[in-house]
Amino acid sequence: MNTTEQTNIRFTGTQINYYFLCKKKLWYFAKNIEMEQTSDAVYLGKLIHETSYEREKKEIDIDNTIKIDFIGNDRVIHEVKKSDKVEEPHIWQLKYYLWYLKQKGVEGITGKINYPKLRKTLDVFLEPEDDEKIQAILKEITEI
Repeated sequence: MNTTEQTNIRFTGTQINYYFLCKKKLWYFAKNIEMEQTSDAVYLGKLIHETSYEREKKEIDIDNTIKIDFIGNDRVIHEVKKSDKVEEPHIWQLKYYLWYLKQKGVEGITGKINYPKLRKTLDVFLEPEDDEKIQAILKEITEI
């Protein structure tokens, strides 16, 4: 039984991202305190997201829990990011999406992080050992 089934708590990709990026940011997010929505960096990220890959159907909401930027025809889910400066949170956010979909019975998918500004991509796979780590992350998020 996975953590989301045990607690019935929904975890978003943003929570996973903030878990790796900054625990204080995660705490603020959990308390619905969002201070960066007006920052230039957030605006630039949204602009890149909106203007990149215009032919793709974007913001695919699954269970009102995860939002996938777009899904390619090749069973690859894509996340579009502004910069690769903090790559670990991006990787784990995408691994969480892959894990979440696996819990829903979706098999045979992989992930790709797209950095359009850098003209770079990074392939992401859900490894067997990631299951345990994701469950531990979700448990820790509930304690923050």
